[in-house]
Amino acid sequence: VQLQASGGGLVQAGGSLRVSCAASGRTSRNYAKGWFRQAPGKEREFVAAISWSGGSTSYADSVKGRFTISRDNAKNTVYLQMNSLKPEYTAVYYCAADRTIYPERLPNEYAYWGQGTLVTVSS
Repeated sequence: VQLQASGGGLVQAGGSLRVSCAASGRTSRNYAKGWFRQAPGKEREFVAAISWSGGSTSYADSVKGRFTISRDNAKNTVYLQMNSLKPEYTAVYYCAADRTIYPERLPNEYAYWGQGTLVTVSS
């Protein structure tokens, strides 16, 4: 399974951005997907995750109500819509996938990782 994240960029505080993660491999459509982020000098942290069917989602408290994770299995792509962005959300955003039923929150639950896309929120 290969994951390709895209859509990062520079946005002003309060703005919106959508990042995408395209997966290769037909079986990856049945994988749970997650988004994590890593800011400079900080550990990678959980942002959001979605089950393979899209019927179950999970969010970090810091982004709940601002971010929405979704997926299009026909396109084998998962999205993260980010609204009301804050400067502290500046980080490299990584997508991850694994053959698990539930939207897991721990990085070690995911076997496959994309290369990341940089999101910079200016104040």
